[in-house]
Amino acid sequence: MRTIHLLRKYNPREWGGTETAIQRLFEGLRHHGVTSIVYSPRLDGDSQVADPLKSAGCQVKRFRASVPVWGISRDEKRQLVSVGGNLMSFDLLPSLWLQKEVSVIHTHTLGRIGAIGRTVARCRHVPLVVTIHGGVLDLPQKMKDAFEHPVRKGWEWGRLFGLLFRSHALLEEADAIVTCNPREAALWQERFPSKRIVVQHHGVPMELYQKDQRAAARAAFPQLANRRILLSVGRLDPVKNQAWLIEQAPMILREHPGTVLVFAGACTDEAYGKTLAKRIKELRIGDQVVLTGGLPPGDARLVGLLQQAEVLVLPSVSETFGLVLLEAWAAGTTVIASRTSGASALIINAFNGWLFDLEQPGIFHEALGRTLTDAGLRKEQAAHGAALVAAAYNNDVLAGRMKELYELLIEEKQNAIRPSAR
Repeated sequence: MRTIHLLRKYNPREWGGTETAIQRLFEGLRHHGVTSIVYSPRLDGDSQVADPLKSAGCQVKRFRASVPVWGISRDEKRQLVSVGGNLMSFDLLPSLWLQKEVSVIHTHTLGRIGAIGRTVARCRHVPLVVTIHGGVLDLPQKMKDAFEHPVRKGWEWGRLFGLLFRSHALLEEADAIVTCNPREAALWQERFPSKRIVVQHHGVPMELYQKDQRAAARAAFPQLANRRILLSVGRLDPVKNQAWLIEQAPMILREHPGTVLVFAGACTDEAYGKTLAKRIKELRIGDQVVLTGGLPPGDARLVGLLQQAEVLVLPSVSETFGLVLLEAWAAGTTVIASRTSGASALIINAFNGWLFDLEQPGIFHEALGRTLTDAGLRKEQAAHGAALVAAAYNNDVLAGRMKELYELLIEEKQNAIRPSAR
């Protein structure tokens, strides 16, 4: 079985949770005999960077793509791509058409790139699977508005091609919609009652996080020696909301001496990154905040940080799944997360972690205080979380379910074609 996977963006320098989830899916599918071929836009100036997907044996094919907007700067275009801009490509369609032996087209992006995949899938009579990674319906209203109206100036000539490829009908005409978020799935099922909507969780290789890598973290970040680590993992982006945690830092550092805040993740929003750096300086907490930058998938330093941390904090505005919560549990660390739909589906409050509302920082500080002052509670909560990971988020099992979905859709498509052939 050969599956095509379409990505709107794939830059190893800006690795995040979505890239990790996709990589693990491909690894699991390979164990089940499925060949995954990735189509993603070309990179600008990063041709020499190591490619984790290629290193794992996945075929990666790059196509030319552009931000189809006249009248905006290069920096504005780059920011649009970073936050989910709707790209256009003139050579993706012929490339997909000429790809040999395609069993399934699986798009991990919506908009025009996904719609081109839909067009080719229909013409080649192969199933189309659409995965929603970041949420569409299950989002705060402010984020919905930003996604629906991303371009505030310039002229978006790409709308003409969106109409041509019927990008608005992508989800309606997909053979299956996949999401890791039960709430997102329920909302789509309400909209398309007869559509196959699949909740497919992300997998975690437990063995990766159980090998002791704390020495690698200590060697890479010697300033963390003899400090209590409060860890936040995720790309530096307003959605991940590191700014909220920085505002809580003075109180955290005052109430818990010896604590250091560590932010692990690439900066995908340059303006936001500068704002964070400025605020850290204004609060005079530079000696107690560490920004690691991006760390490759499965990197020993990141695993070591997860193992060494007293607690992982996820203060996101929106989180459709929360893969890092599972990784923290696998590494033996307890978690505190804002009450997003993804975190709420994983965390049982006070049992395997804590949930809090961003509008009520007092609840966060109370949970953090209980966690940092009770080592037994930390260990117990992390153990409950690790048991959940082992029972429900085995990477190979989840990839096997995806292959079964592919097989079912292929059979249905072939059965639909046969009557017309007669």
